[in-house]
Amino acid sequence: MTQLAPPALRSDSKDKLSKSRDPYYDNAKLLAVVLVVCGHFWEPLIEQSGQRHLKALYLLVYAFHMPAFILISGFFSRTFTAQPQQLRRLASGVLIPFVLWGTLLTLFNNTLSGAHAKIQPLTPVWITWFLIALCLWRLTAPIWQTLRAPVTIATALFLAAGAFSLGAQFSITRVLQFLPFFVIGLTLRPSHLAWLRESRWVKGAALAVFAVAGTAAYWLAPRLGAGWLYRSSSADELHVSYTHWLAQSAAIYAAGLVLTAAFLALVPNRRTWFTALGAGTMSAFLIHAFVRQALVHTHVYNREVLHHPAGQATLTVLSIALALLLCTRPIQHVMRPFIEPRLNWLFRQGESTRNRAV
Repeated sequence: MTQLAPPALRSDSKDKLSKSRDPYYDNAKLLAVVLVVCGHFWEPLIEQSGQRHLKALYLLVYAFHMPAFILISGFFSRTFTAQPQQLRRLASGVLIPFVLWGTLLTLFNNTLSGAHAKIQPLTPVWITWFLIALCLWRLTAPIWQTLRAPVTIATALFLAAGAFSLGAQFSITRVLQFLPFFVIGLTLRPSHLAWLRESRWVKGAALAVFAVAGTAAYWLAPRLGAGWLYRSSSADELHVSYTHWLAQSAAIYAAGLVLTAAFLALVPNRRTWFTALGAGTMSAFLIHAFVRQALVHTHVYNREVLHHPAGQATLTVLSIALALLLCTRPIQHVMRPFIEPRLNWLFRQGESTRNRAV
C-alpha cells in the first residue's frame, strides 16, 4: 500500500513512484486480471454442446489465474502488521468496496432480470468474494508470519474445509480453500521470485508445463466439472465422498501451484507497453462484471456466432481489450471514489488517512 502525497506534490510523487515500481509485479497483476476477465466472458459458453476446446482453455486458465493473483496478494501483504494506518487502508480500500460493489451488483442484476434478490452485506455477490477473502487473509497475515510451518497449517485447513458445508457468508469456503496460495505468497522473498524471473531454463520448462497442462485440460474437459476449480464447495456439495474430494482437490492444488510458478516464470521481467496498466487492475476486476452480466441478461450468448471458434476468438479479443481499457488511468481516476474512497471522516485523526490501496 502506498500513501498519497500532498496535493502540491502528488504529480511528482506519482512520476517517481511509477519509475520506482518493479515492472515485473505490475505485468503479473495485469496479465492475471486479463485472464480473469476472459474466463468470466467464456464461462456462459463452456458447457454447451461442441465446446470442448473452449472448456479446456477455461479449465487451464482457472487452474492457476486466481491462485496466481492470490499468491501475489500474499507477497504484497508481507509488511502488514495491523498498524492503525494499515487497518484504515484495509477498511477503505477493501472492506468498504466489498459492501459497496456487492450492493451495486445485486441492484444491477435485479434491474436486468426483474428479480428481487435481497441485499445481504455479509454474503459476497459473485466476484466480490475476493475482496472479503483478501480482507480476512490480510488481517490474519501477522499470525501466519509467527508460525513455524504456516504453509503446512494452511494446507491442512484447506483440506479440512472440504469436509464441511460452511455456508455462503463471507465466502468462508473459498477463504479456506485458497488460503495456502496467500500464505505461500507471505512466505516468499524477492530472491525466490528472482529464480523464476531470471532463469532461462525455468522459462523453457514453464512453456513445456503449459503444453502438457493444455493437453491434460482437453482430456479432462468432458470429465471434470468447472465447479472443482471455483473452490466454493465441500465434498457433499459436489456430491462425492470426502476421500474422493481429498484426492481430486489435492491434485488440483498441486497443478495450481505448478502452473502458477510457470505463469510467474513467463511474466515479462521488463517494462512493456502494458506495464503501467498493472496499477489499475482492481478497476478491471470490478467493472467488467457489469458488462458480462449485461451480456448474459440480454441473451447475447444465445447468438449462433458465439458457438463457433471465430466468434469466440472475437469475444476473447474484445474481453482483452475491455480489461486493458478498464485499467487505464482515466478510468482509474473516475472510479477511484468507488474503489479507493477517502474516509477521513470515519477515522480518528492522526497520521494522514489519504491513502491508496494496493
